[in-house]
Order: sequence, then structure tokens, then C-alpha cells
Amino acid sequence: MFSTIKDFIFIWSQEFESTQKVFKHLTNGSLSREVVPGGRTLGRLAWHIVTTIPEMLNRTGLTIPGPEHTSTPPASAKEIFDTYNKAAEALLNQVRELWNDASLQVEDEMYGEKWKRSNTLTALVFHQIHHRAQMMVLMRQAGLGVPGIYGPSKEEWATMGMPPQE
Repeated sequence: MFSTIKDFIFIWSQEFESTQKVFKHLTNGSLSREVVPGGRTLGRLAWHIVTTIPEMLNRTGLTIPGPEHTSTPPASAKEIFDTYNKAAEALLNQVRELWNDASLQVEDEMYGEKWKRSNTLTALVFHQIHHRAQMMVLMRQAGLGVPGIYGPSKEEWATMGMPPQE
């Protein structure tokens, strides 16, 4: 849970960059990749990350631009990347400009409950990390490269001239 806007900005900026790294590896052809029939595809998971930003944070009174949560994912990896960037940047800017540390204690109606804004921001960060990790598994299965997020990926060890870690 965040106790200061400064802390959220620091963490969101890092996680924003990490999600961009993952999204940059997507291809138009990879977006339809699913593990099990009827399961979420790479495109659906990425789009879910994108649409959750406005869906969740607009409940707090912010006005994050973005598609409806129930909208169909685009067939373009670039469109997903660009739409994510717009929503994630808007969130960062609006929290920075419109909220202060006391705003984090304000409670909003969230899925039939009352959540402090600090909890909402924390849930959003964890939600993004969770689905980004799911995407990385699907990306491996689709034969895509996977970026290192909290340490080097298998491919990145090789570029450093080192064998991949077991």
C-alpha cells in the first residue's frame, strides 16, 4: 500500500517501463496465441492490462482515457502498445497533478466495497505484474523473446557473454 504520491510515482514509473518492454516484444501474429482452447490470448491479456487502467482508476474520479473494459482487443500490437502508453502516462500525470498524500486515504466505491485510493493503486500495480507474467509464459510458448524484468532473461544472459542461469 502506498503512503505517498512520490512512492507511487516511483513504482508506477518502473512498472510502466517493464510493461512497455513486454509489449514491445509482441507481434501481430502472436496476439492470437492461447495455451488452452478458450483461454485468454496474448492479445486479450495485453488488452486487459490496458483497459483496466481507466476501468479501475476512473472509479476514483480520475478521467483516464482508454477503451471500454469489454472492448475487443485490436489486431495490432502497436495499437495495444500505444493505447497502453497513453493510459499509463495519463494515470501518472493525473495522480501527480490532482492528488496529494492525503488523497490516498480517500475511500471510493470499488466492486461493491470501499477501497482507499492507496489500496486501489497497489491493486493496479499488482494486477499489471500478475498479467504481465502470464503473458511472458505465453510469449515463450509462442517462440517470442522475453525481456528481463527483475533480472536478465535467458536471451539477455547470452548478450552479456554468460550462460543462462539454471
